Amino acid sequence: MFDNDPRRNAAWQAAQQWRARAHQTPRGPLGGLKLIVTWLLFGLLLIVGTVLGLFFLLLGWAMLPIVRYRMKKRLEQIRAEQAKDAGGGYHYREARYQERHYSSEHELLEGDYEVRDDERKG
Repeated sequence: MFDNDPRRNAAWQAAQQWRARAHQTPRGPLGGLKLIVTWLLFGLLLIVGTVLGLFFLLLGWAMLPIVRYRMKKRLEQIRAEQAKDAGGGYHYREARYQERHYSSEHELLEGDYEVRDDERKG
């Protein structure tokens, strides 16, 4: 009734085609030459990629002191601006610090307030 012949199975036929392609030798000396050239190009590409990676790594390391210097100058500029904004001496800064940190505990909201009886309690 059912034929269990593996040659009629699509997967078996596909496997046979793959096997036949795998066992084919490159046609003549040109096939071997293509294989060698392909491997050489692949190896050359790996070498070029490695050299470029090392170049950018060294470039990044060389730029670190420059970036650090610029960040340090920027930080000094910000500190100078903050010192200029703060104005007076130590006592002024201490008073502003206390004002900022201790007044937040007892903040008041200014405005008009009314106390109303809740009409729902009636």
